[in-house]
Amino acid sequence: MAMAARLLRSTEVASRFLSASHGLVQRAAYTAGGIVDVGQPTPQSHPELLADGEITPGIRNEEYISRRKKLLEVLPEKSLAIIASADQQMMTDVVPYPFRQNGDYLYITGCTQPGGVAVLSEETGLCMFMPDTNKEDVVWQGQTAGVEAAMDFFKADKAFPLSQMQKILTELIERSKGVYHNVKTASSYKNLDAFRRASLNNKVKDLTNYTDELRWVKSKSEIKLMRESASIVSQSLLQTMLLSRTHREESQLAAKIEYECKMRGAQRMAFHPVVGGGANGSIIHYSRNDRKIKTGDLLLMDVGCEYHGYLSDLTRTWPPCGRFSPAQEELYSLILETNKECIKLCKPGTSINEIHNHSVKLLIKGFQELGILEKGKSIQYNYLNPTAIGHSLGMDIHDSMTLPKDKPLEPGVVITIEPGVYIPAAPVLNERAPARYRGMGIRIEDEVLVTDDGHEVRTPVLSTHYIRTTQ
Repeated sequence: MAMAARLLRSTEVASRFLSASHGLVQRAAYTAGGIVDVGQPTPQSHPELLADGEITPGIRNEEYISRRKKLLEVLPEKSLAIIASADQQMMTDVVPYPFRQNGDYLYITGCTQPGGVAVLSEETGLCMFMPDTNKEDVVWQGQTAGVEAAMDFFKADKAFPLSQMQKILTELIERSKGVYHNVKTASSYKNLDAFRRASLNNKVKDLTNYTDELRWVKSKSEIKLMRESASIVSQSLLQTMLLSRTHREESQLAAKIEYECKMRGAQRMAFHPVVGGGANGSIIHYSRNDRKIKTGDLLLMDVGCEYHGYLSDLTRTWPPCGRFSPAQEELYSLILETNKECIKLCKPGTSINEIHNHSVKLLIKGFQELGILEKGKSIQYNYLNPTAIGHSLGMDIHDSMTLPKDKPLEPGVVITIEPGVYIPAAPVLNERAPARYRGMGIRIEDEVLVTDDGHEVRTPVLSTHYIRTTQ
């Protein structure tokens, strides 16, 4: 009897939810042809960027619908997925930083704007809660997508103002058997009593494992966008390498690479460029970029750009003076050979772990031959190179990172191959390295697409590397 009553109440709640959403949509709907500005480019506002039917450049509405369908298929029955947009970060009290969307939210909705929450279930389809805006907001920040745009442009099945989320989402959470959400962007709904109760009852789980699996293999449309992103950064880095002959300030070269990328169509850099001259190159995530590069020093640049949501990532090391010293040549040759041998292993069925283990064997042997690593002391290898051989790449620089590293590669997966060696000027962890190698950091990173019959290196402009001449 009690169970029957609960089922009846559940049915009544569902009926009210569906009726309410239908009424709201009917009052708020308008034709797609009337959309002029929804807070991001559309085929009507930016025909030079988007073809008819595209939600974001290069990605059609049908692909976004397919992504949502696949996510529902892999989630347990009667699950509720909640994906919030990234938070807007402020540069000052009133001026925001340029906004970058959370990868999962963008992957599922195509919306590049802050403030929204997407809910996905078999019952609701895609339900989008959109920020409440007023005329004053438009004056200061410009037009943003609302309920109408969610329905007409993003093709949501239901849409509501964010102010109604507490009531509606509470009902959806209470009816679901499990709640899956992106824990990195959960601030807007974590305080709901229903969400807290679900957490206490162990109903709340991380959605990332499921979205990472979907995002791991890229579609043809995604591959095309990533190929362009890689081409942009490769050409831009080549121009920066040429400039380094006459401009030896790290800051100047950081500015040059960003300028070249944006002039070629990139929206932003994928991350703050690493521009490390001399010993600064031995700092893996060096970010100061404030030193003058000395004549005879190597320069390590790790850069990437974003092209309509998809990132590139590559690293090159070279002597701006035009000549390697004998010691530089020895280390560079070892890293280059390791890079080439590891790229050969990039094919379906091989895992990143297998490629990494092969790189470790090659580098340990090379370090020992150069006298940098004592034989029988291979445990000290991590002092010279504490990084993995590579990572998955896509809408994030470290994409699909919850997946196991022993997962076999598949056609459509994009990874990086980036062997390196890092020897500070002063002994820190490794005191054995001969003085001639001190103050060197060398990394050679390529972006590789796994194909049906092997691989494709995505950085063709620089695939031959720097012409080396010793003095």
